[in-house]
Amino acid sequence: MVKSELTDGIVDSAKSVGATGATIINASGVGIHEAKTFFGLSLSAQSDVVLFLVEHHLVDTILKEIYKTGKFNEPGTGIAFSLPVEQAIGLESQMEVMQQDNKKED
Repeated sequence: MVKSELTDGIVDSAKSVGATGATIINASGVGIHEAKTFFGLSLSAQSDVVLFLVEHHLVDTILKEIYKTGKFNEPGTGIAFSLPVEQAIGLESQMEVMQQDNKKED
């Protein structure tokens, strides 16, 4: 989850170290501090949920790159985490790219 203005840089940096694409979902949220209000309406910063489905051996490298690019050491810029995926379908178009990348590494 990142501030919207950081999304393009996050995606580009992840792709530069092995991600083959991303899914971006517009979101809004509130961090540790209360959201600002304007005449009783809650104002929250626009953010994006950026999802990458990558091979396990790429996770650490991609997270490190996202951390640098997204300036996650600064408060309120975003968070990143990984979750294991047991099954996925519909990846046929990505499999060819991953197989070519694996051949290059050999």
